[in-house]
Amino acid sequence: MEKERIKKEAIERFRSSFNCSQSVLSSMAGKIETDVSFLEKVSSGFGGGMGHMQETCGAVTGSFMTISLYCGNKYPDNHERKEEAYKLIKKFDSEFKKLYDTTNCRELIGYELDSPEDHDRAVENNVFERICEKCISDSVDILCRILV
Repeated sequence: MEKERIKKEAIERFRSSFNCSQSVLSSMAGKIETDVSFLEKVSSGFGGGMGHMQETCGAVTGSFMTISLYCGNKYPDNHERKEEAYKLIKKFDSEFKKLYDTTNCRELIGYELDSPEDHDRAVENNVFERICEKCISDSVDILCRILV
């Protein structure tokens, strides 16, 4: 199944040093008909909750960029493109929040990434595997469901 292949690719990318945003966005390259290398570059600053500020989760921002590119390629009219993107982003946000109650990285992982002690504790507690990988996988699930 295509969705399972994309989820596996996204997790593999995350485990090989790409951030959450890069992992989601670049794994969707085929679905949004965009060059993987470009997607890796454009999303490189969105990890750790946007620039490591622990605001909006990288899996979410990667999903929002995926939706924007999908609509940008699908609709030639800018007004229609934006309206469809807004609608799908709101739908994604609602579905993600049904699973996690928030899209905030700090709230999702419960550790301060810029604190060496907290980062070490997050690693010891497998936070990146337990939480980040789940957010990536669930984001791909949602995207595959809403991008038709």
